[in-house]
Amino acid sequence: MSASRQGGEARRRLAAPTLAMLPRVADSLSFLYLDMVRVVQDDTGVCAQIQVGEQRTDLVYIPTAALSCLLLGPGVSVTTPALTTLARHGTSVVCVGAGAVRAYAGILPDSLTTHWLEQQVATWADPARRLDVAVRMYRMRFKDADVPQTVTLDQLRGMEGQRMKAFYKILAQQHGIGRFRRNYRPDQWDTQDPVNLALSAANTCLYGIVHAALLALGLSPALGYVHTGTQHAFVYDIADLYKTEITLPLAFALHNSDNPEQEARRRFREDLRLLRLLPRIVQDVQFLLTPPHTSTPDDDTDEEHSERRDVRMVHLWDPKTGTLPAGVNYAQGGN
Repeated sequence: MSASRQGGEARRRLAAPTLAMLPRVADSLSFLYLDMVRVVQDDTGVCAQIQVGEQRTDLVYIPTAALSCLLLGPGVSVTTPALTTLARHGTSVVCVGAGAVRAYAGILPDSLTTHWLEQQVATWADPARRLDVAVRMYRMRFKDADVPQTVTLDQLRGMEGQRMKAFYKILAQQHGIGRFRRNYRPDQWDTQDPVNLALSAANTCLYGIVHAALLALGLSPALGYVHTGTQHAFVYDIADLYKTEITLPLAFALHNSDNPEQEARRRFREDLRLLRLLPRIVQDVQFLLTPPHTSTPDDDTDEEHSERRDVRMVHLWDPKTGTLPAGVNYAQGGN
């Protein structure tokens, strides 16, 4: 190939936007949480104004081009020019609770790829693929599980129930609280024991973290694989992956607490700094929605990263060929 043709090919590839041009959503700078600041746009870029005293305001500049998602906690105000810059750089903005443990609303940039949403819809709409995702979620939760190849969803629910009963029994014995039974009754909230109260509070925090991650990926929180009939069905599916590791041990540790709900929320926020849960959620969700040609989410080689990311951001759908390049005149004889 001549040098001029090589140069033209290089320019053409650079002009076509792909996911490889965007910062990875699982990178260390993917998520930034702010609270008690004012986010503004100045001549240099987007910055957070921190009121230190009556006569002093500190500025912290936000690396918008390297962020996939900005989490705005309590006490944050943001200007329209700052939001415009964030949208131009492809950064999702999610309004969250203290410590990012709740998600209230999300603003998604128009440059956000629909690749993962399309993967979600395709696997959700096909009963066989939907069951496959449910099985993969079960195997992620219980890594030593022996799942029959012809398992049904009803059998999977029964296996999950037995596992959870055994786990409750182990935790109850460890903390010396006797027999435990999960009881979520909003109409009898005040009569529940401390473990159930703490578990409900901690799970609510976990749902907020998962919700924020799903919004950042452009996914639908409503299209669940095991749960259904609620706008948070997929949130509950993904949150279940982490309960035995995070919220259940926390709740049982608070069995003697006088205020288990408040203590659960506080400790969840403190522990979250150590867990680095958001990037992990993103990696796990991408693994679940990727066709099962890889073994585990930990086997994420650079080649597989490239395969997942180098997806055309804008394309045309065709029922026979799948996708076609956008920006092409498909009229017969058209240029």
